Amino acid sequence: MCCSLDSSKLELLLLSILAMSIPMALGIVSPPSLALTAASVLALISLSILGVLETRGIHMKYSKFFNASSSSFSSKVPSRVGMFLLYTPAFLVGVASFWLFPDGDLRFLLLKSAITIHFFKRIFEVSFPVPGFSLLSFLLCFNVIVEQILQVGFIHKYSGDMALDTFIIISVSYFFLSLSLIYTHILNQQLPEPSIDLKYPGIVLFLVGIGGNFYHHYLLSKLRAKGGRDYKIPKGGLFELVVCPHYLFEILGFLGISLISQTLYSFSVTLGSAVYLVCRSYVTRRWYMSKFEDFPRETRAIIPYVF
Repeated sequence: MCCSLDSSKLELLLLSILAMSIPMALGIVSPPSLALTAASVLALISLSILGVLETRGIHMKYSKFFNASSSSFSSKVPSRVGMFLLYTPAFLVGVASFWLFPDGDLRFLLLKSAITIHFFKRIFEVSFPVPGFSLLSFLLCFNVIVEQILQVGFIHKYSGDMALDTFIIISVSYFFLSLSLIYTHILNQQLPEPSIDLKYPGIVLFLVGIGGNFYHHYLLSKLRAKGGRDYKIPKGGLFELVVCPHYLFEILGFLGISLISQTLYSFSVTLGSAVYLVCRSYVTRRWYMSKFEDFPRETRAIIPYVF
């Protein structure tokens, strides 16, 4: 039987991620109020707990882990519909922010844009057909998405369902994530600017993250034929080195948003998300090792050659 990653290495990596919050908060974020500090701590702890629960076998029930946890909560939604509805409220918050808060500096404009693009990209992945998609079709945005939500041949290919309780938790979390990132930035606009301006490196990191995440989701979509339900070992891109490169690039995207915003809350969300995605990648690697005898053991979970 394939051995899993050593749990001590996981704990060490998680402690390292949490320790990053100390230097990040020194001089590169606006000084937060007590309420925003409490909200930041709560966000970090909540997301970290979800990650630790993943390693204990208590999974968010979607994708390959839909049937992993026994539960009396039997209601479910189709995965494609569920994924579309997960991201739409958070995307609409981003769109509405341009209308509700038209004023603000360049940093605020970049933050609103990054949040809106991030969630639009996710809707795009579950709503647009792969063949022949272009930048023009990407820019046609929400109206085209709605028209094509019931069509076949999308970037993501889903074969199962999503537990209703998982759908509610994730959808509400994304909604409040989008809302709170924008609202906390509004509260911070009256505070002094950080001593180090990182919004331009943040733009670069965000674009790298969202591009890499999209590319590896596209590679995943090519693994399964239309109507297929079998899982395969992913190939191409960074899948040759790690099981979840899309998670790695998602973390980079969130870090880019944090550098654009430069608030303690945004960094806390990024750190918490990193903890959760590291844990999810850990159990995903363990799942592949249990299902495929030919799974290459040198393939790491999320960080090439390291973890």
